[in-house]
Amino acid sequence: MARIKKGDLVQVISGRSQARGGDRGKQGKIISVDAPKNRVLVEGINFVTKHVRVGQTQRGTKTGGIETFEAPIHVSNVAIVDPETKKPTRVGFRQEEVTKDGVTKTVRIRYAKKSGKDL
Repeated sequence: MARIKKGDLVQVISGRSQARGGDRGKQGKIISVDAPKNRVLVEGINFVTKHVRVGQTQRGTKTGGIETFEAPIHVSNVAIVDPETKKPTRVGFRQEEVTKDGVTKTVRIRYAKKSGKDL
């Protein structure tokens, strides 16, 4: 079961500090998860610039120039934010029995562990 999912609020816990132009300490929502590559795309984090060659569309409008967009970041560099304390925390799983239409099923549920000082 995945520890980090699309829509989770995460905080960057490694890399350059914000004073040096980095993203450490920033929080954002996960836009997408690339599980085979262990990478996540976080909203507002890890902006990169890309120079796109000038071209024309069918209607004649110009395309291209300098674009900025978010680049993927490794899963180990982010931590889920505890909704209560707004601090980075670890994720745990617990087993719960769910009864639906007379059928009892055991499911695993994610929960935020107690966040200590800081991760």
